[in-house]
Order: sequence, then C-alpha cells, then structure tokens
Amino acid sequence: MNGVVSKVFNAQRILKNTEIKGPVPDDASLLRRAFRVAWPSTLESFLVALVSLVDTIMVSSLGAAAIAAIGLTNQPKFICLAVFLSVNVAVSALVARRKGEGDRKGAVSVLRQAILLTVLLTAVITVLAEAVADPVLRLAGTNEDTHTLATSYFRIIVGFQFFSVVNMVINAAQRGAGNTKIAMRTNLVSNLVNIVCNYLLIGGNFGFPALGVNGAAIATVIGTIVASGMALLSVLHPDHFLYLFYREGEDESAGARRPRFFDRRTLGSIANIGSSTLAEQLFLRLGFLMYTMVVARLGTVEFASHQIGMNMMTISFSFGDGLSIAAVSLVGQSLGEQRPDLAKVYGGFCQRLGLLCSCMLGVIYVLFGRYIFRLFSDDPVILNYGVIIMDFIAVVVFMQISQVIYSGCLRGGGDTKYVAFVSLVSVAFIRPFSGWLFVYPLNLGLPGAWMGLVLDQLMRLSLTWWRFKHDKWLNIKI
Repeated sequence: MNGVVSKVFNAQRILKNTEIKGPVPDDASLLRRAFRVAWPSTLESFLVALVSLVDTIMVSSLGAAAIAAIGLTNQPKFICLAVFLSVNVAVSALVARRKGEGDRKGAVSVLRQAILLTVLLTAVITVLAEAVADPVLRLAGTNEDTHTLATSYFRIIVGFQFFSVVNMVINAAQRGAGNTKIAMRTNLVSNLVNIVCNYLLIGGNFGFPALGVNGAAIATVIGTIVASGMALLSVLHPDHFLYLFYREGEDESAGARRPRFFDRRTLGSIANIGSSTLAEQLFLRLGFLMYTMVVARLGTVEFASHQIGMNMMTISFSFGDGLSIAAVSLVGQSLGEQRPDLAKVYGGFCQRLGLLCSCMLGVIYVLFGRYIFRLFSDDPVILNYGVIIMDFIAVVVFMQISQVIYSGCLRGGGDTKYVAFVSLVSVAFIRPFSGWLFVYPLNLGLPGAWMGLVLDQLMRLSLTWWRFKHDKWLNIKI
C-alpha cells in the first residue's frame, strides 16, 4: 500500500521538466501539508453542498413544481453573485501570495478593501435584482406552476444577500491565509441552523407557520446571518494573521498611521485578477442560464429530474471545489516564497487527492443512483430518468473534479485570464449549444442535455490540464 501511495504522490515525477528552485521536502511531508490545508476546505464545501441537497429533499415534499422553482432561481442568483465570486477569487490569491511573502499589512489591506468594495456593490446589485426579478425568471424558464414560487424565493434570497457576501469575502481571505478550519466552522454552524430552520418553516413544525418554498428561503437567510457574524468575529482577534484593525508598527508605536479608506494599489490588484474572474463568472452563468433554458422547455417533471441530478453534481463538485481552495492557498503561498516548483507539486498532490475522491463517488453513483433519487421522489418517471442521470454523473465526476482543481491551481498562480477563456469556449458555447443540438434537433430529450454537459466537462479538463502541464502560469506577478 505504501508503495502505491509513494508512486501516486511523487514530487519528482510531478517536477519532471520543471526547474527546481531549492530543497524539496520528502513526499510524506508535502502530502501532510497538502492534506492539512485541504481537508477542512473539502469538508466545508461538501457540507455546503449537502445542505443544498437536504434543502431539495425537504422541499420535495411540496412536489415537483417546488423543486423546479428553486432550481430555476439558481443561475439568476449566481449572476447576482458573479461580481462577489470574482472578488473572492482575487482575495484568496492575493492573501495567499502576501502570506507567502510574510506581508501581513498587505494581506489585511486586501481584506479591508474587499469588504469595502463588497458593501458598496451589494447595495447596487440588490436594488437592480429586486427590480428585474420577474422578467429575469421568466427568461430563465419559469411557467405557470413555478413562476410565483420562484420569484418569491429569489426576492427573499437576494434581498438579504449582504450577509452572504460578507461571509464569503472574509472566508475567502481566511482560506488564502491557510485558515481553512475557520471557514469550515463558520459554514458548518450556518448549515446546521439552515437545516433546523428548514424543518421549522417549510412544513410548519413546533408551532411555526408553514411557509413552504418561502420558508426554505428564510431558513437560508437566517443561516447566512449567523455565518456572517461568525466570520466577522474571526477577523477581530489581534493575534490572528488577518486582524481587521491591524496597523503596521502598532506594537512599536502607538502613533502608527491609520490605514487609508481607499487603497488604490490594493484595489488595482483586486481589479486586475478580479476582472478576469468576473469575465469567467459571467461566461459561466450565461452558459449555465442558456443550458437551464434548454432543459426547462422539456417540462416540469423533466426539469425536476434534472435539478435533482444537478444537486448530485454539486456534491461531487464540492470535493473538487474544496481541493481547489486548498490549491489556491498552497500555490499562492509557495509562489510568494519564490518556490514555483513547490507550487506545482502541491497542485499535483491536490489533483491526485481529487482522483481518489472521484473513484469513491463514481462507485457510489453507479451502485446506488436509483436509491439516491428515491430520497427526492417516488414518481416512476423521475426515477427512470434518475438511473440514466446517475450513470452520466459517474463518468462526469472524474472530469469535473480534475478540471476544477486544475483551474484552482491556475487561479492561485494569477492565471485568471486563461481560466476565463476556458469558460468562454466551453461553458458559454459548447454546453448550451451541444445540449440544444442533442435535445431538440437530434430528439434525445433529457439524456441529450447531459451529453452536452459531458462535452463541456471534457473540454474544460483538456484545456486546464494542458495549461497546468506547461509552466507559464508559475511566473505571473500579482
């Protein structure tokens, strides 16, 4: 067994044709550090996805229309979050680089400016989203039995997104600094609050009103309020690396200069990375929205089946996402230490951990796919679709987790323009247009939509793998 592990997690093999800049720790030490950073972020991401799954299970008691209604809000909701997600990627990459450089002042400045930027943008985006909710959700594919439910759910979530985005930006900074356990604890408590409130508010238990889909939205909001409070407390401890009120030299001089309200240089760094990531997010959300519209036209039952499958995709994505977060931190810190060789090793080790996760998930999906779908519905049509969808997911999981981790490595190195290019080519064009082709002209129905998804994942894996193997991304200054 040890022999197999040593062959899989082998730094020298990963560093073939890469210039070595200094002493390379032994494989066991490198793996331990990668695992120490990766497991909290992976568990956190998994728990967030699991709560989304539990949400859907709880809502499924209200019928297929309720499942479809919440599913139809996903892409409009993420379009609203696109700016914040791009800021968060920049924050993680910059804080990781500053941590590697030993620049605490710079890391704290990134956090301060990101919070300020987030607060200002939230006010504008919330007002706009509330104003255009009705036509946007109609465009997304709502019909008579889903539109009212989807609109009310969307307006509640977006109306209180301030708490969510504040939590996201602080946790992004903590992850960049390698403090993945803080973000994990924050989201763990938030998710537990969400589940409890779901139970109380969806069906009306222990004297609480039965609010249905709106109850699920309110439960989510309550969970994010708790999370934002915990996240804020995590940056109010003077002994933490990320202390919101840290001033350089305060230990030596009480008269240290106060930080500027706007720091042009730091905002410029955030904008430099964030602009490419924003383009990536917009390409992603546009592609996902068009893809959702293709599937929504098939009907409520088909879309409900599809939405259950996408929830399962979120579970597998969570493993890749968690390892990707770890890769951003490890790669960024290594590059800050002027060790691009170690950055590539940590990226490779995260990739191999992801492959192990893919094998585990693939077996579970093949063996238990129908039983998993039965948690959501006993409708024979949905169950029959479920078997087909889970077979697709069992294959996709290998491509999905790998490409997500490769993308995380590239982002950690500041190569966000290339990742945006990949999203433009694959998600904005290949997924929706191939999905449409298979579903309608070729008349393959819902399985055709999943064929389009497979092509998208394969393209993203190919392009990100090629970029990772070449070392240009290791030499980008941020």
